[in-house]
Amino acid sequence: MTAPDRPRRRAPAIVRRLVPLLCATLLLPAAVVSRGADAPHPVAWAMRTMGTYANVTIVTADSAAAAPLAAIAQRTLMRVDSLMSNWTTTSEVARLNREAGTTTVHVEPEVARVIDWSLEVGRLTHGAFDITVEPLVRLWGFIGGPRRVPSAAEIDAVLPRVGIRHVRFDPKARTIRFDRRDVRIDLGGIAKGYGVEAAADSFAAHGVRDALIDLSGNMHAFGHPPGAPYWRIGIRDPHDKLAYFARLGLTNQSISTSGQYEQFIAADGRTYGHILDPKTGWPVDSLISVTIVANSAFDTDTWDTPLFVLGPVRARGYAKANDAIAAILVSPGTGVDTVWVEESLRDRFELVPEAQSRFVVRWY
Repeated sequence: MTAPDRPRRRAPAIVRRLVPLLCATLLLPAAVVSRGADAPHPVAWAMRTMGTYANVTIVTADSAAAAPLAAIAQRTLMRVDSLMSNWTTTSEVARLNREAGTTTVHVEPEVARVIDWSLEVGRLTHGAFDITVEPLVRLWGFIGGPRRVPSAAEIDAVLPRVGIRHVRFDPKARTIRFDRRDVRIDLGGIAKGYGVEAAADSFAAHGVRDALIDLSGNMHAFGHPPGAPYWRIGIRDPHDKLAYFARLGLTNQSISTSGQYEQFIAADGRTYGHILDPKTGWPVDSLISVTIVANSAFDTDTWDTPLFVLGPVRARGYAKANDAIAAILVSPGTGVDTVWVEESLRDRFELVPEAQSRFVVRWY
């Protein structure tokens, strides 16, 4: 399955660095620590946006000259947040959720692009990706809180509000309407990737060659750090026993990881993760981690959630059929988890020695 034609970013993408309590960890080469005064070196800027942390790293010999470039990327992420956040009442998404259930409304161009692609991926995955899942996410408390395990009856009462069949969207006119007053959309499963891609576009437009943009596990990497052919990205251990269980080399590409360890509810002796099956309303547990590599952060963030929902067998089929992405899937086991790695990543993927007793790698 090849993704249908849609507007693509022509400039190189940049890979994201993940801070320790998120999905992955960036490993900077030793050359970064020992350097001459005027030698290019990674300089990082951090900020809070989109409900999490963003880190912008630029390889430069002049940090003062690079600071305005980092500020441009940061402003881009804040603009996307102001349009697509579900945590404020002033965002474009909040306005659509207030108005589209009763009338046809016009949509801002960037939000329209994200909605259009989200609906297409929802159709391609037969509902595994569904932006109308917001009422379920709110019911579990992952938006708005408090987090709790709802009853089966509560979930059954919400399910009729969920489904992209309720969304009437015209991409040419950029208008949207819901066929029920109580339908709500949530772009949380794709907005971060779009934000990273937009920030990468701003870097490309200003000629940045070696840099890393990281927004909570959604990353895009330009070029490479000094003294290395690529950025080395650590994929977080889904059991938190290690900072990362594998490493992946990345240059001029994006990466994202989704796992149930990111947000969860511990109750009744078990853990309920935040990735919900839109068709059942319950958390998915057949996978514990999905990592996507692609040229675009928009693609990586788009596909990690639906592949998680599809489960290991169908996810491998979708990943192999989609030439825009490569996937790494972690299936839970008894004592030993299985890491399914797409063949196209064989020369860049490495299981770290400390993890080899708890993970077995299978290529597909």
